[in-house]
Amino acid sequence: MKNGLEIERKFLVRLPDTDKLNIVKTEIMTQIYLEEVSDNLQRRIRKINCNGEVTYTYTEKHFITAITRKEMEYNINEKEFERLLSQKRRDTAPVEKKRYSFEYKNQLFELDVYPFSDELAVMEIELKTAQDEISFPENVEIIKEVTSDSRYANASLATAGCFPE
Repeated sequence: MKNGLEIERKFLVRLPDTDKLNIVKTEIMTQIYLEEVSDNLQRRIRKINCNGEVTYTYTEKHFITAITRKEMEYNINEKEFERLLSQKRRDTAPVEKKRYSFEYKNQLFELDVYPFSDELAVMEIELKTAQDEISFPENVEIIKEVTSDSRYANASLATAGCFPE
């Protein structure tokens, strides 16, 4: 179970050669957003395939600022995942993505690659404080920071089926 404050920044990047990254984990995810039950609360479920092992998670995020949220996440079983599907939001498409978690200078980055683009990706990093300095990987071309741009939220990307122009 993961419970606590999440401070995260997101960047639009040119899709790097993943063979040149220090990858520690690769996951294929299906992420489904659930109906809202209150303002500033986002609920989702995920089906995650990591090396052939399938797991399921339930997550609630309370948004505090653009980069800070309170997050509660825990594992669920397949039956609970299937039950929660009945609460799926109808205005967002399921998010399909491949996530590469990689280390660079004692930092853990997550690179999300979407099926609709073979040129661009979203790279995220969780920080201890909002003021933490980030050492960016040399072989990843950062196009721009998209932390505060809702068009780059997973739900927006999945529903649009493309990156914004």
